[in-house]
Amino acid sequence: MKYRINMEQKMTGTLYLIPSFMGEQSPDVLFPIYNTMIIKKIQYYIVENARTARRSLKHMCPDISIETLHIQEIDKHAQNIPIDSILQPLMLGNDMAIMSEAGMPCIADPGNIFVAKAHAIGASVVPLVGPNSIIMALIASGFNGQQFCFHGYVPIKQGRIQVLKYWEQQVIKHSITQICMETPYRNISLLQDMVQVLQPQTKLCIAANITLPNQYIQTKPVGEWKKNIPDIHKQPAIFIIGA
Repeated sequence: MKYRINMEQKMTGTLYLIPSFMGEQSPDVLFPIYNTMIIKKIQYYIVENARTARRSLKHMCPDISIETLHIQEIDKHAQNIPIDSILQPLMLGNDMAIMSEAGMPCIADPGNIFVAKAHAIGASVVPLVGPNSIIMALIASGFNGQQFCFHGYVPIKQGRIQVLKYWEQQVIKHSITQICMETPYRNISLLQDMVQVLQPQTKLCIAANITLPNQYIQTKPVGEWKKNIPDIHKQPAIFIIGA
């Protein structure tokens, strides 16, 4: 039997979404061995931070030759990212991977634009298993996991008070859990705003250093947090408002 080959169809590689460490931790605790098998065969990486990516890859797979890898760092503040150019290896049939600076890629980083393009050209997209601070904080909070909304980074100044009040109303009226994060060095500033703006009976979960030995996850009414704000300055944290 003869098979007709459609020459218009292009063989593309697979785009893997590789989770990274969220701090100093053993890879055996966070990642299945399958991740290491995938890392060993990939030569092309799209990363948020090249230095962090190299360190993470070497930690997860000590045998890997970092010097032979093609690592493309992405500036998330750039106006025009050359998506097609960066994904050229994928279009030519090579496997590629996306890595965030910490945790899962494509959340609070620009990785999603490459995933969207991969789908558009018919490439396979494969997410690998690993830590996700947002979901881990949510399931440990005691709040509604059926309906929740992740807002990413909170507005720094303008509109922050109105946003916090609106999120609280979504919890009160619709029981929709509200999840956000902040740049670690602004954690205390956000907490101070939260305890001033939110009602004393509203519950707030603070989850910091998830997966690390000094992990801290506590859910209390805002009125109690106001009495004693934890020292999580410069520590990666997730904040959840719920009922």
